[in-house]
Amino acid sequence: MPIVQVEAQLPTDELLKAVGKLSQSDLEQFVSQVIALRAKRQSPSLSHTESELLLKINQGVPAEIQKQYKGLIAKRRAETLTANEHAELLRLTKQVEKLEARRVESLAELARLRNTTLTALMKKLNIRKPRYA
Repeated sequence: MPIVQVEAQLPTDELLKAVGKLSQSDLEQFVSQVIALRAKRQSPSLSHTESELLLKINQGVPAEIQKQYKGLIAKRRAETLTANEHAELLRLTKQVEKLEARRVESLAELARLRNTTLTALMKKLNIRKPRYA
């Protein structure tokens, strides 16, 4: 992760400007860490394991993959997908599905640690089911 130099006392608008200079992938990682920090403040008794699971849950699909994936899906819908692009779409679909499966595994593990159901945990964390589920 890159190092951003800031003054000791920084107004939030200046902090946002500094964060705005991050690359897309660094920004996503930063946001995940901020979400985990917020969750820890709301529940200061979070264990290290719960914090790690929340980071995994909030990680999401990397922006580069998501952009390429959405572009290929748009081409498929427009029926302009080449054979090579179709193969790439299939490869990316498998990759995205693996990432989503790991996310669900982390959610299930967190639900188990908290002695609750996956549905109840998702509701508490304000995580919606995917549209395609």
